[in-house]
Amino acid sequence: MIETSAAAQAELDDLLLPIHTSRGALAVNDVDADPSPQTRITRLKRWFESCVAEEDSYRQGFLFIPVFIAAGVALWFYLGETPSQLALLCVALCVATAAIALHDRPGSPSAVLKASALLLVGMLLADWETRRAGTVILDTSVTTTIIGKVERRELDARGYWRYIVALTSTSDPKISRAPQQISVLSRSRHEPIAIGETITGKARLSPPSGPALPRLNDFAFGSFFNGTGATGFFYSAPKPLPSSSETVDAKTLLQTVDALLYRLRSGIAERIRGLIGGDAGAFAASIVTDERRAISGETMEALRVSGLAHIVAISGLNMALASGIFFVGMRTIFSLFPGFSQRWPVKKISAFAALLMTLAYYLISGFAVSAERAWLMMSIMLIAVLVDRPSISLRNVALSAIVIVILSPHEVMGPSFQMSFAATLALVSGYAFWSRWRSERDRLVIATPPWWLSVAFKFGTIIGGVVITSLIGGISTAIYSIEHFHRITAFGLAANLAAMPVMSLIVMPFALVGMLLMPFGLDAPFIKVMGYGMAVVIDIAKTVSSWGGDTTIGRQNGWFLAVSTTGFLLVALLRTRLAFIGLPFIAAGFVMLLTEQWRSKPDLLIYEDTSLVALLSTDAVASTKPRASGFIYDQWARALPLPDRHRPPEMLKVKKSPAGDDTDSEADNDGTRSFGMSEAERAKHKKEMLAALSKPDVFTCRKDMWCIARSAKGATVAVITDTALTGVACDIADIVVMARRTPFDTCRSGAILISRDTLRRTGSMEIWLGEKGQPVLQATAAMYGSDRPWTMHRSYNWRRESFDTAIPVHIEKLLSLTPR
Repeated sequence: MIETSAAAQAELDDLLLPIHTSRGALAVNDVDADPSPQTRITRLKRWFESCVAEEDSYRQGFLFIPVFIAAGVALWFYLGETPSQLALLCVALCVATAAIALHDRPGSPSAVLKASALLLVGMLLADWETRRAGTVILDTSVTTTIIGKVERRELDARGYWRYIVALTSTSDPKISRAPQQISVLSRSRHEPIAIGETITGKARLSPPSGPALPRLNDFAFGSFFNGTGATGFFYSAPKPLPSSSETVDAKTLLQTVDALLYRLRSGIAERIRGLIGGDAGAFAASIVTDERRAISGETMEALRVSGLAHIVAISGLNMALASGIFFVGMRTIFSLFPGFSQRWPVKKISAFAALLMTLAYYLISGFAVSAERAWLMMSIMLIAVLVDRPSISLRNVALSAIVIVILSPHEVMGPSFQMSFAATLALVSGYAFWSRWRSERDRLVIATPPWWLSVAFKFGTIIGGVVITSLIGGISTAIYSIEHFHRITAFGLAANLAAMPVMSLIVMPFALVGMLLMPFGLDAPFIKVMGYGMAVVIDIAKTVSSWGGDTTIGRQNGWFLAVSTTGFLLVALLRTRLAFIGLPFIAAGFVMLLTEQWRSKPDLLIYEDTSLVALLSTDAVASTKPRASGFIYDQWARALPLPDRHRPPEMLKVKKSPAGDDTDSEADNDGTRSFGMSEAERAKHKKEMLAALSKPDVFTCRKDMWCIARSAKGATVAVITDTALTGVACDIADIVVMARRTPFDTCRSGAILISRDTLRRTGSMEIWLGEKGQPVLQATAAMYGSDRPWTMHRSYNWRRESFDTAIPVHIEKLLSLTPR
């Protein structure tokens, strides 16, 4: 009896911890009551271990597998040079072996080894994809005659056709290091050349553009992994060529299927645009086939500013609506046949049919990463229904992320992957949290509520769902919108609240029925109703965008994305109070965002091909272009951001000779150089340049020859198009930017010469100017120190047929300067 009482007392002690009993008296545990720092550390450690144990009991560690693999991919792509594949493989094998050996042992060493192994796996995947791509990128701009096979084609908003061409040959001149695939635009009206036919024409080809400024998007990176080695345009309408045995290659089954799918996709897009017309037709075609070029720039900008641009891409919204409507529709049809529904698992049959439908949707979607992610997610959810598992879970999100990272590692670096998974992860995590919170609390249940209460409840649920999902989606993607697009939208909630019912009740249901009836030619009425819905969405976007609310944030600190994403992932993936560990990271990212607003802006911006040079002052921007617009200028305006006031260049009037000719016509048609410029002519230009320096913070230009400006700080900048004036510019200006190739890299006067060949290697530059005696305080270049497969074309010398990464010594010194 005494032993039984003692055992019961011990069990009671364990049950009442941290309150213990002693001989029937209650006493507070001395360890918990002790306020000493050592005790607090012990309690914190105990709490941390219990949280980790709970996370481990729910197998939350699986959710971090794609996170660490993606981190390894990002690390590999961020490196300045490509690491040795053999060394990477050896280290990965050693770490993986140690991780496997310690797999069942608890503790931090095992966790660190597992995380390191996943990081190395990600790096190996990135290395493997880069070697697999092996895209040859054109090294310099060239005008040549091309012959190739049309792989794809797409119509833009202006009625121009863009062709993706598998290049077969070039001539006049022949390109020694020709890319395998190019993207060429035809501005001439012509009968479009069919996919699979041979095309020829005289074209201007250029390599994909690099970053407009350091830490901005490098378009060559995406082109490298998409297989496109050059972009350009035809000078006149391209012509088809009859296929011959020399131009027709043996195609694999995969290539044949791919060509058939693109023909089908193009035909569907043309059918939808033809039935609806205008921007509504182009918008409708984009959510079915992902062909977006036909949407006008005005409409696209309205969609971006209003926060509705996500509708354009085939993403989770489109795929979920399509599969959900199909799934519910199938179950509704089956419910009309009670006998069949009772004998067969109609829910699983509907899920399997919806699975096939989502596959068909994905096949005609153009294989964009957003569509790939959405298809994988919906497929996993529908398969979960087939095997009686929960369809909405973080594990399903992790599975789809693992598949995409393995198949296309480079997508990790793009905004599509990041924003798509951020929104999905936040929504699923929020749903999981709400489900747990709801299950832990008692709810008021009315057995037979009145009809008006049921209607009100359902209506409130729909509106509340739209509001909550829009809020969660907008907040979760704000990090990546700021990082990649340098902007956030203030009225995205209102726009989504108005547009989502239209998309859910009109656009997607009629689009689905229209697509199912299209093979039978009965699609026109349904597609037109879909078009009316798309027109309403466009009107909503334009109305909301007219309110303003598009806030330019500017370029962020290099660590902003990594720190903020770490905090977001910890909050979203952890189910215990360990998730609060992510809040300091999010706060740190917010602090970075604020401090970046106070960072000093550069004074001089130079684009990599010298087509645009800008001088910044406190209240205005002076540039070498007459208009404050264009693709490059818009990127600068969002990244810095630039002042609203723009000062166009002051163009000197051209003097006419008695015969009526221009006196300054010594430049050739390309404006590259003057032949036989006399000393008197050089002296005249020198005098004009010196006179132009009397006006600060504005460029004065002589067309096709030179532009010059003086900063308010005292430094002078000259942009020279006519190489015969290089020496004159070196004698006058502190910084000389050469828009043409020169046989020398330095100025004898000591002025800083930035040649076009130098910019080709370094990329776009931004410079902080000083006084006359010290014209440059600091400088950065977009591609300096980067020697990767997608940048190596910058250092290729086609004359020597070799790679040369060297840059002039004075430019290296310039880029190594640190601000005082």
